[in-house]
Amino acid sequence: MELASYADYAVHLVNTEEPRRGTDGLATADAVRQLLGAGTLLAARATEADIARLRAVRTRLRGIFEAADEGDEVRAVDLLNALMLEYPVSPQVSGHDSLDEATGRRDWHMHLADQAANAAAAYSASACMGLAVQLTSLGVDRLGICQASPCRNAYVDTSTNRSRRYCSDRCATRANVAAYRARKRLESERSARSGRTQEAAQEAAPATDR
Repeated sequence: MELASYADYAVHLVNTEEPRRGTDGLATADAVRQLLGAGTLLAARATEADIARLRAVRTRLRGIFEAADEGDEVRAVDLLNALMLEYPVSPQVSGHDSLDEATGRRDWHMHLADQAANAAAAYSASACMGLAVQLTSLGVDRLGICQASPCRNAYVDTSTNRSRRYCSDRCATRANVAAYRARKRLESERSARSGRTQEAAQEAAPATDR
């Protein structure tokens, strides 16, 4: 697994909560196991205690995305560095059991070895490292918060032209529809005001001018 892909861990964790809707997807140990990857060794280590641990990290990760979205790059980096100090990783070269189909050689790659004390810490360490790799390779401004109200989901913009503004196609469509309806409503209101103005002008004009 490429280190940059671990940034998805951060995105998935942040998006387990919808603050404006008051919903929380991390309410049970089963929900934690789903986040960690059902059937994985990491998920097998999950306990009830990991709910509070992951919620605490989630709040701090959201702060990073929000700072980046607001253009406060220094604050975003400081927040991420603070998390990385608390949740360090142990990188190792892996690939003993995988072969590159094209060359037949070992598919050696970097892997974040699990040396953490609990499942939440292991997940958090991977999430922070992945976010750091994406942040340093793409730029802090590539971390964003969905602009489709009331959604506040986080995302990493990997587009070539830095154009992403929404967490998903669904939110992009909803925002475009809302913007279209708002434009039509404004046009209708302007047309109505213009019509009333013309009627008032005609009524105020002298009879000889009509």
